[in-house]
Amino acid sequence: VQLVESGGGLVQPGGSLRLSCAASGFTFSWYDMSWYRQAPGKKRELVASITSAGGNTNYADPVKGRFTISRDNAKNTVYLQMNNLKPEDTGVYYCKANRWGTVSEYWGQGTQVTVSS
Repeated sequence: VQLVESGGGLVQPGGSLRLSCAASGFTFSWYDMSWYRQAPGKKRELVASITSAGGNTNYADPVKGRFTISRDNAKNTVYLQMNNLKPEDTGVYYCKANRWGTVSEYWGQGTQVTVSS
C-alpha cells in the first residue's frame, strides 16, 4: 500500500498550489480520502475530506472557499486545489485513506507547503 503526495513547495501569499496524492496497493474507490496538515509545533488537523464516490466533501472552516478537494477514481488520485494561500496555511500536508465502517486506514508521507513572501 502506498500513498504518495506531491505538489508542495514555496509560494507567496495569495498564490495557488495543487497537491496530488497517488494511491496504489488497495481498492481506491472503496475509500474515503482526506487531506490533513500539521504546522510546526501544532497538532495535525483535518483540512478536507471526500467520500469514496466523490459525492460529498467537507472542509475545515479556515479553508472554506479557498481549497477544493477532488478525486479521480480512474487514476487512483485525490487532489487538493489551494487558492489564495495564507502564511497560516504553511505546514506538512498528508493524505489519508479510510474505509467507512472499518478501522482500515493508510497515510502518506507528507508534502511541505510553505507560504511566505
